[in-house]
Amino acid sequence: MASIFTKIVNGEIPCYRIAETDEFLAFLDVNPNQVGHTLCIPKKEVDKLFDLDEATYSGLMAFSRKVAMAIEKAIPCERVGVSVIGLEVPHAHVHLIPLRSMDDARFIKKVKMETGDFQETAKAISAYVQL
Repeated sequence: MASIFTKIVNGEIPCYRIAETDEFLAFLDVNPNQVGHTLCIPKKEVDKLFDLDEATYSGLMAFSRKVAMAIEKAIPCERVGVSVIGLEVPHAHVHLIPLRSMDDARFIKKVKMETGDFQETAKAISAYVQL
């Protein structure tokens, strides 16, 4: 059965897109730790990050770097944190989280956002993405 991320890739479930290539997709996390919390995924469904073939792994990291640089320009933060946990969805993904404090990196406190907030945030970040 396809993961929720594969359904997003296939257009079966909507998302707030940040950036996309033939191989990768970045979109806002709908349950964010912080405004601008973004997920980067390979379009190819592979459960674990380190099970990706080397080219896809390297490509995902390069894609994530470009998205992180855009986040840092669009969202006020000290830096963009990177987290790979992957227990909640069986599809390799990278969390990019704008950090103002170490608490922002914890997956306990969440930020509430409305549809308009997500749309504005996605637009702001995507304006800085240079693929």
